Parts: sequence; C-alpha cells; structure tokens
Amino acid sequence: MIFSYYPGCTLKSKAKELDQAGRAAMEKLGVSLEEVEDWQCCGGVYPTGKNEIASKLPSVRALAAARDKDQPLVTLCSACYNVIKQVNNDMQNDSNTILKVNNYLSADGIEYHGEAKVLHFLEVLRDEIGWDKVKAAVTNPFTGKKIGAYYGCLLLRPGKVLDFDDPENPQILEDFIKAIGGTPVIYAQRNECCGAYVGIEDSSVPEQRTKAILENAEDMGADFLVTSCPLCRYNLNKNKGDSKLDVIYFTELLAEALGVKEAVNA
Repeated sequence: MIFSYYPGCTLKSKAKELDQAGRAAMEKLGVSLEEVEDWQCCGGVYPTGKNEIASKLPSVRALAAARDKDQPLVTLCSACYNVIKQVNNDMQNDSNTILKVNNYLSADGIEYHGEAKVLHFLEVLRDEIGWDKVKAAVTNPFTGKKIGAYYGCLLLRPGKVLDFDDPENPQILEDFIKAIGGTPVIYAQRNECCGAYVGIEDSSVPEQRTKAILENAEDMGADFLVTSCPLCRYNLNKNKGDSKLDVIYFTELLAEALGVKEAVNA
C-alpha cells in the first residue's frame, strides 16, 4: 500500500519522534508513505472565516498533489488532520471557497474539488491494514500495561465533518492499545480539550484542564497516556505538576511493539 504523506511543521521540529516512529512502523507493516513535495504549513488552526481563503491554499495544494497521484493523503498530527479534513470538506461543499481557491490556484495550473481522501494514521491502521494484522506483527507486546488514550478535541470535532470516530465515545485509540497488547483505561476526560489554544491569553486554563485530565487518568489506574497531538503532549507534560503520568506519542509505542524502536532517531 502506498499513501501520500503530509507531515506538517511540528513533526519536522518539536515532534520528530511522532514522525520517525510512525514512518518506521508503517515500513514494518508494509506501507509506503510518500511525503508530499514542497508542502507548506497547514496553519495549525482551521480558518473559520468565509473570506479567509489564502490560509487554506497550502492544504488544497497538498490535497491536489495526493489526488494527482491517485493516493489518499495521510496525516499524523491531530491539528494537521483537523485543518486538512475541514478544508477538503469546504472544497466539496462550499461554493464560495471552491470558486475563490480555484481562482487563486489557476495560475499554478491547479483545479481542485475535494477529490482526495484524507486519512489519519490511525485510520490507516484500523481501516486499511486492520487491527488483526497489526496485532500479528507485534513482537514486543505491552502486556500488563494500563494505558490511557488521550484524544483531545482536534481528532474528533467537528464530528460530522471529520467522521473519525464517535466524538462522545471514541474507540480507535483503545483498539490500538489492545492491538499492541496493552490494557486500555477508560476515563471521563479522554476526549476533553486540554485548553492549549487559550494558553497565551490565559495560562490558568490549560493548567486547570491538564490537572483535571491527569488526575482523572491516574484515578482510573493509567500507567501513562498516549496521544497523536503534539500540542496536547506539550501542554500536558508542561503543566503536569505533581503528576507521575508521562504522555507519549502513540507511534512510539507502535514502533516499540513492532520491534523497530531502534529505527527512531537513527
């Protein structure tokens, strides 16, 4: 299987582990990730303004590149997934955005109408490879480890557009944890926002949110948490206070479970 791959800015800097572990794991599973050429930053936040067109262009360029290769576009970063999936929805359904974006990109010979399929890395594991095949490839299972999934908000909302999982009761990360031999821990705060986007304006909000998330996970017996969001991981680790819980990228666990951990940072 071959997919176009959009890493995004953070995976090239502060979140290299998320990217490198993901690439190593996919190679082990027989999947090829072809990085989109000359990709640009997705912006990190979906632009909700109807007239905000320029900041959607990088996503459309990446989508068109995947379309032209007849490949789905795969992302790992929760923020990139959220932005690109919502922009793709605009390019399928919003006539104003379709017209203005294509007017901008006509000079580059690009016309796009939402033809590409956008997948998160976890969706590739679930829907393209299958949990049974992932489980069969595991050589170092996390037997006895109680692992809490932290979704945050960007993977799940808006639910009808992202169509990733049930935003109120998601299961995909728990199914991932089971596939690598761990025991998923269900806790109430796993799909609540960590508050990172309001941290610049009021740092007390992410501090309070982090405390609630980590205390809830600890109370339910988690040994550590896994996430796919660099911003969530940074925020939870930065504001963890007295909490003993580490927050780890899920791809790092996958690489270790598949026996390719040594390929990360090699």
